[in-house]
This record gives sequence, structure tokens and C-alpha cells, in this order.
Amino acid sequence: MSTSVESPYAAADTAQAETKRSDVTGASATVNAREANRVMRSATILRSRADLYAFWHDFEQLPQFMEHLVSVTRTSNTTSRWAARAPGGGTVEWDAELVNDVPDEIIAWKSVGKTDVPNAGSVTFTDAPGNRGTIVRVTIDYEPPAGAVGNFVASLLGENPDRQVREDLRKFKQLMETGEITTSARRIEDDATRTFAQASSGDLTS
Repeated sequence: MSTSVESPYAAADTAQAETKRSDVTGASATVNAREANRVMRSATILRSRADLYAFWHDFEQLPQFMEHLVSVTRTSNTTSRWAARAPGGGTVEWDAELVNDVPDEIIAWKSVGKTDVPNAGSVTFTDAPGNRGTIVRVTIDYEPPAGAVGNFVASLLGENPDRQVREDLRKFKQLMETGEITTSARRIEDDATRTFAQASSGDLTS
């Protein structure tokens, strides 16, 4: 599946007036709508909305299943500092703020200040039919940058934009249902990271 550039914020005024939003399309949680790419994925997880919301709400736990993240550090009740792996063993860092938070329903955030990768995201939690757990829906909007950082983002989201979110959700499901992430899931992530490192260095022979 390829990514598309769209303008999902046409109803920003209406969304801004709402107390609750089903995604991150409100004006208070936006990147440049004309430049943003959107990734959306969902998964059904056999845990309650309350359990899943509580785990995700602690952003410092996200690197447990988002392996491209090095760390997320809480800096206040509504802000945090994010660090992700970058080419050459470095990191890309940015600050984010919580912009929508309805217990057991939605968590939404956006990057703030100067950042190489302007982004906004949300995760929603709804009951699955037949008491079969919770449907977790993740939406990520980001502005693809240029240069080395742009190549890094492209390696995660470019050719197959939903791959990273899909893998993250799969690992989140495993972690919440079994308490661990299987070796095969981690190997897929390691292979993707290694391929990107080779592409960055121009060495695709191994």
C-alpha cells in the first residue's frame, strides 16, 4: 500500500469545537495538511479498553513495542521528549504535547517546536463486537523531510507507509495478550533496520 498526500483537516473548525474527537484531525493536533502523509492501522486485542489505554498513556513504555524508538521521556503532565534511531547510529529527537485525552477512548499528541519531522498521532480504543476485546486504531500524520532524516523516515514509512505501524500494532497485541514479543517479530524489525543501514551506506551486498 502506498502513501498519499491528502488534506484531512477540511472540517477543522467543527472538530476543534468538539470535546471528543475520534481521530487526530482537529486543528489543535495538525501538521501542514498540504504536506502531511497519513498512516492508519487497527488491530483487535483481547484486553479491556482500560488496560490498553493505561499502558499506552504511559508514553515511556512505547519503546517496548515500537523498536524504532530509543526512548520517550515525560517532561510534564502533557509534554514528552521522543528519540528515534537515525542513520549512523545517531538519534532524531523532538518534543510532543498531549492534545486530546479521554480515558479509555482516545490519546492524541503532536510534535511542538522546531523538529525535523513534524508529526501528529492518535490512538483510539473501542469495544470489539461480541466481547472480543478492544479495537485499537492508530493514526499518524507526518511531513516527510528532505535529506538524511528524510531518508530515515522513508525507510520506516515510505515505500510501504503502513508497515511500521502495522508491525508496531502486531507487537503491541502480542505484548498485551501474552506479556512478551516473539523472537520472530523482533527479527523482522532487526532485518528492516539492517537493510536501511546498508542502504544509507550504499552497501546492499550482504
